[in-house]
Amino acid sequence: MRITKHLKIHGRVQGVGFRYFTIQQAKELGINGWVTNRSDGTVEALLQGKVASVDEMIERLHRGPIAAKVTEIKEIPVTDSPENYRHFTVRR
Repeated sequence: MRITKHLKIHGRVQGVGFRYFTIQQAKELGINGWVTNRSDGTVEALLQGKVASVDEMIERLHRGPIAAKVTEIKEIPVTDSPENYRHFTVRR
């Protein structure tokens, strides 16, 4: 079964390679979706994939790259039918 999770990641997550880290982890786990920096200093991500893979991805995002310090990951409710993504990309 495939699921979609929309996340907002708080902490020291910009300027530390967090988006690159997220792309690498997504490719390794077979996750589709996107990641982007937000103007408020957070990182936002949409993850689509198998339940176990998305759960593992969230655990990896909590750890982040070595220079990051994740303080919180909030899940944003997905209220409508999300687009089906075929890759994982950076949104600008």
